[in-house]
Amino acid sequence: MKRLMQEHRKRFGDFEVIEFVDEQEIAKLRAKTDVAAPLTLHWTWEYGSEVEELRALYEKGKVNQWNAERDLDWSAPVSKDDWVMNPQASMLAQLCKLSGKDEATQKAAAFDELTHLLSQLLHGEQAALQICGQLTNACDKMDEKWYAASQVTDEARHIEAISKFLSRKLGAIYPINPSLKILLDELLRAETARKKTLGMQTLFEGMAVGIFDLLRTESRNPLLTEMIRRVEQDESRHAAFGVLTMRRVVREADAAEKAEMEDWAFGILEALNANQQLDMLHLLGPKYGLDPENITKLTLGMPNWAELNSMVYMHTVLPNLRNLGLVTERTDEQYRKLGMLYDRGSRMQHDPDLALV
Repeated sequence: MKRLMQEHRKRFGDFEVIEFVDEQEIAKLRAKTDVAAPLTLHWTWEYGSEVEELRALYEKGKVNQWNAERDLDWSAPVSKDDWVMNPQASMLAQLCKLSGKDEATQKAAAFDELTHLLSQLLHGEQAALQICGQLTNACDKMDEKWYAASQVTDEARHIEAISKFLSRKLGAIYPINPSLKILLDELLRAETARKKTLGMQTLFEGMAVGIFDLLRTESRNPLLTEMIRRVEQDESRHAAFGVLTMRRVVREADAAEKAEMEDWAFGILEALNANQQLDMLHLLGPKYGLDPENITKLTLGMPNWAELNSMVYMHTVLPNLRNLGLVTERTDEQYRKLGMLYDRGSRMQHDPDLALV
């Protein structure tokens, strides 16, 4: 199977990573803001509900709307002098501590890392906004169009909330990581509603649920905690839409189509995993005297690396793919080899509908 971003891969021992080091190439990637996205628009003349579970999800979304400006307490302080997140949740803070740097430097590193992570989530929310807009055109059932339209509103609110938190409280919005830009462009260019739903709703929204849950758990700041709680509530519905829609798609697909979806999902997640935070480390590491390659080699050599690395994948996205039948023995072995599938790290092994809807 051809791996994405093959020209940016290198081996660290037995592990293959994706690394971008050419600043001119990175700048060119970020400057490419137009993406050719072929799309077939579908009319439908059935205005009643054809998919009861999606109509119920749409109704749930209407009830749970919130206002980013009104419902969050923007007067709450966020300071670089405090631990905004638990110290152990920050890779950079822990590395600074191990290298003998003082607590103020550790806090600054954790602050920068949080700013970087929220910036990447913000860029992902913009991609979700645009893909859901595409789905309102591409889906062939009115229930799907209604829900996709409601998610457009959710994503606009997430962009508003996260961008305001970054600009008002953290003081910066970092540019999009080059590897993330390539993967999101891949989803934006996907030629079918099926691929867009699998890629954004199931893979990226599933990842978002895991990341936001970990952030909320580790947050020490009331404003950050409440913002993430509200965003995560929406993201759970979005991931559920992906599962509910893909369940019907997979059920109707033949063996070749299922294998294609399984391979495509693996390719996206494998590329996410292969970056191993190197984009962040190249951007922020030198500021704190940290060498990205040495850190990555040390991380990959940790005895519990697979357990820690798999947490975000085993939270939602891989259990959902398993339940859909899009992780078989063929890809299960590859996910395990890459430290993405680790059963003891799983936080959801039951039917995801019960957790997400």
